[in-house]
Amino acid sequence: MSLNSYVTLGRSGLRVSPLCLGTMTFGEGWGIGSSPQEAEAILARYRELGGNFLDTSNAYNNGHSEKIIGDSIGRESAKRDRMVIGTKFANNLYPGDPNGGGNGTKAIIEQCEQSLRRLQTDYIDLYWIHHWDWNTPVEETMKALNNLVTSGKVRYIGVSDTPAWQVAQAHTMALLRDWTPFIGLQIEHSLLERTVEDELLPMAQALGIGVTPWSPLKSGLLSGKFTRTNAGQVSGSRGEVMGMVSLLDEKAFTILDRLAELAETHQTTSAAIALAWVISRPGVTSTIIGARTLDQLTANVAALDIRLSAEELASLDQLSTPPAMFTTMQQRVTSSFQHGGISVNGVTPYEYPMTPKSDKDRY
Repeated sequence: MSLNSYVTLGRSGLRVSPLCLGTMTFGEGWGIGSSPQEAEAILARYRELGGNFLDTSNAYNNGHSEKIIGDSIGRESAKRDRMVIGTKFANNLYPGDPNGGGNGTKAIIEQCEQSLRRLQTDYIDLYWIHHWDWNTPVEETMKALNNLVTSGKVRYIGVSDTPAWQVAQAHTMALLRDWTPFIGLQIEHSLLERTVEDELLPMAQALGIGVTPWSPLKSGLLSGKFTRTNAGQVSGSRGEVMGMVSLLDEKAFTILDRLAELAETHQTTSAAIALAWVISRPGVTSTIIGARTLDQLTANVAALDIRLSAEELASLDQLSTPPAMFTTMQQRVTSSFQHGGISVNGVTPYEYPMTPKSDKDRY
């Protein structure tokens, strides 16, 4: 597989690369990013390898990420029209302004205009709700987004970091009212974050929404930089700056140990193995990778060449499976009651002590 092995995102005709270039680290304002010159070199190399899918946000480095993309790509139509640029809204860049952020109509339109200006383009390919606004009616948000699509300023819409029931409500409302539905879902997903598998991933598959996982390396914790002996000593890394190192408990270190073993077996890096696992997950369309340097980009793209065996994938699954949430546990119990002890669609339920064992047990 390569970056130009394009896939359609969700139930749409939008063709995107299997790895999306995340640009949260473009700009140095947050202390964890690349200079404009480094970022432009990363963009150029990603495009050279066939990549066409960018992810940014109005909030990333306070808008500097969007400006770097605009300076490098947006101002040149020959480059811009070949790229799928996705950006996100909802973030308030104007302290004291109650309508500077959020998902209300006034905020959405103004944020869109600001992003278009920074990106130096007259349209956004994929406009993402960055996070849900509990103070705005769902119908107002979806109608405003539909109006942006109708106006030509936005081509498609997606949603990020929102409960499954809210995504399903908004998506279904859009379909019933002939408004623009979601084609993409951004959620955190990695070997250290799998709770999204209970409801968000199955929801996206059922509704035909393409999943683009973010932080597949858990802010660098799965990159191979951290080991049992140096945890807490890797200065300047995103995981250290954001206080994520505290998540490295015994379970996490066991996963890191296994990643290192598999990296040696496949003659690659722990980061590439961790990414290959995410890429293999059901429902995942295009995984968002971040890179502060060209070397990091090269290491991440190498994940597309890795084919983990069923046994290798199963070993990572077993080490990283989190405790099941209520709905998943209830599904297992329900299967035991419903299946009558037989296998259905490859699922053989465990034996529940209250189910009848024979016809003699039934009244």
